[in-house]
Amino acid sequence: MTLSVFRQGLFTNKVVFITGGSSGINLGLAEAFGTAGAKVAINGRNTAKLNDAVAYLHQKGVFAAGYAADVREYERLAQALQTVRDSWGPIDVLVCGAAGNFPSPAVGMSANAFKSVVDIDLLGTFNTCRAAFEHLRKPGACVLNISAPQASQPMAMQAHVCAAKAGVDMLTRSLALEWGGAGVRLNSICPGPIDETEGMKRLAGAPEAREKLTQVLPLQRFGTKDDVAQMALFLASPAASYVTGGIFPVDGGQSLLGGAVITQAILGG
Repeated sequence: MTLSVFRQGLFTNKVVFITGGSSGINLGLAEAFGTAGAKVAINGRNTAKLNDAVAYLHQKGVFAAGYAADVREYERLAQALQTVRDSWGPIDVLVCGAAGNFPSPAVGMSANAFKSVVDIDLLGTFNTCRAAFEHLRKPGACVLNISAPQASQPMAMQAHVCAAKAGVDMLTRSLALEWGGAGVRLNSICPGPIDETEGMKRLAGAPEAREKLTQVLPLQRFGTKDDVAQMALFLASPAASYVTGGIFPVDGGQSLLGGAVITQAILGG
């Protein structure tokens, strides 16, 4: 993590809570906030993965702890948030990053499979925001919801994700209206094709799919976790103190192309 834009110490003594924080983009965000001085609490369902992630963060010099809870289970999640509040004080930055995805045509997907993604992505984001509100409500508090290009770009094989992430973005905007008076800002970050993530391994893991996608992207490269982290650090910083209710793509221009182009590049159909 380079922190190429933000200096170390920017988030000193700040408390950051990240769901889905044991891997991928969200673990990268945990490292970035921690490197900038924050105390970082990461949440996940798998205790073993959570412990490995905390150990990794400690190796990077990050003050971090893990809290196991499923974002679909409100009471357990609320308990984890309360434990962080009791241990470290009010939460300054909340990152709702827990998500699920798998490519599947709608006719090949069970109702339970569709519901599972909606429950993790959308219900999980609501649960996290709602349970964290009392720990956040103060001027300067910030919520970052991790969305996806599918929120605005219909894509074949992604009906479940399109529905869930569209809901996440509208939830972000609705809560920004409701919670602004309490000092809480909310924004969505929409990462596009980010290297070394489970999502891209599933959607464009084959070399030919990766090459096709790279060629159609305006910036003609995959993004990095650091690219997403720089946006997150900006939105959570005082530099963005007048920014709320926004949807911010970090996608190399993918959102300019339309879902059909991306579907063709990744899935060939």
